[in-house]
Amino acid sequence: MLSPVSRTDSSDLYRLRMAETEVEIVKGLLTTVRAYGGCFPGPTIRAVKGREVVVQQTNDLSVHTSVHLHGGHVRSQYDGLPMAFVEPGETREYRYPNDQVAASLWYHDHAHGLEAENVYRGLAGAYLLSDPHESGLPLPSGEFDIPLLIRDARIETDGRLVYTDPYECPHMLVNGKERPYFEVAARKYRLRVFNVSPNRHISLRFADGEPFTQIASDGGLLAGPVKLNELTLAGAERAEIVVDFARYPVGESVVLENTAALETERPEVLRFDITRTAEDRSRIPDVLATLPPIPKEAVHREFWLTTFPDTRINGRKYDPDRTDVRTTVGTSEIWTIHNHPNHRPAGVFHAPHSFHTHLVRFRVLDRDGEPVGPAEAGLKDTVAIHPGETVRIAMTWGDYPGEYVYHCHHLVHSSHGQMGRIDVLPSAPEDRADESGEAFAGSSSSS
Repeated sequence: MLSPVSRTDSSDLYRLRMAETEVEIVKGLLTTVRAYGGCFPGPTIRAVKGREVVVQQTNDLSVHTSVHLHGGHVRSQYDGLPMAFVEPGETREYRYPNDQVAASLWYHDHAHGLEAENVYRGLAGAYLLSDPHESGLPLPSGEFDIPLLIRDARIETDGRLVYTDPYECPHMLVNGKERPYFEVAARKYRLRVFNVSPNRHISLRFADGEPFTQIASDGGLLAGPVKLNELTLAGAERAEIVVDFARYPVGESVVLENTAALETERPEVLRFDITRTAEDRSRIPDVLATLPPIPKEAVHREFWLTTFPDTRINGRKYDPDRTDVRTTVGTSEIWTIHNHPNHRPAGVFHAPHSFHTHLVRFRVLDRDGEPVGPAEAGLKDTVAIHPGETVRIAMTWGDYPGEYVYHCHHLVHSSHGQMGRIDVLPSAPEDRADESGEAFAGSSSSS
């Protein structure tokens, strides 16, 4: 947990240094990683709604970086845009107003062309935002509220962390350790699960098949709790679950497995050892949050994510000097996003995608015309789109005009240009002349 270096009546100041450091990921081996503040993953920042967080990031690496608060509602100059580099030796200040509801956010590198490797090598950390409503719920808290940052890796016998394809990454890490154990009490825990793998989906279940309860998704609390036996997260997705370890006797263990593990990999992710009893006054309320309504009137846009001959959106690769979509503050929109095979040779792999919008959170409306279930119906900032699928999302653009991006969060795809620029204009009447802006060929708008 990161502590501020100073505080005012309205803000907390933090300082972090991005640099190489050696850590023990696999027991007995030292591995060189790129780290925030010497930690792998980066130190957790806890923030409170309405209280500003200021982070001064110094780049002591040999590569350029850009720090993005994923899921954060921030001004463009602090968003960590792909071309807003922090050059080696430079310090850049990021200001986060925290004017949104409680959620499990994370910060990570976003330097265009390098983001996949920088995140893989360690530039990622949790950012946990609370608010009075969420803090007032009787959910597990304090030492029983645990972030779990899960990702894959390939570590050689000499300790080297090798940047390679996800199907060649057999080591599953939780909070920087390979397949660790965690000692818990026989009571309820709130587990904030992050998939920080640059390019991999994970599907998590307990080996004994026992259920758990999801209470939140990317953008905050769900309307109500949802019982699950398995949780699937695409790259950058998050979910908060409550697990009651009181169902196990002290001295027993239970393993969290990844059912999406390859045949060449072990499915184990994390072992929970029940080592003691503890008082538990926590409970899960039947109602968790009131979600914003889905807009009835909206601008409609359409996006096609393609993998062959290379990763593109609507046939174009990212160009920071080209505006692909123009909208205005306060405009509601519905985006239809397709991941359909485009004319490709037989045998060419058609990839899943993980679609992320900066600045704004959205609601997922449906998949292939079918409404999504309650676990996916909350506030989101990232959504999985599988081969052949069409997904619709709805959002209302927030208070900050400026330049932002949307992209696939399989970060190799983003690094290779599967990203677009969106310019959010002030809501003055003269700026509403062209709601669709310079949208991609194939997109449409109507109100």
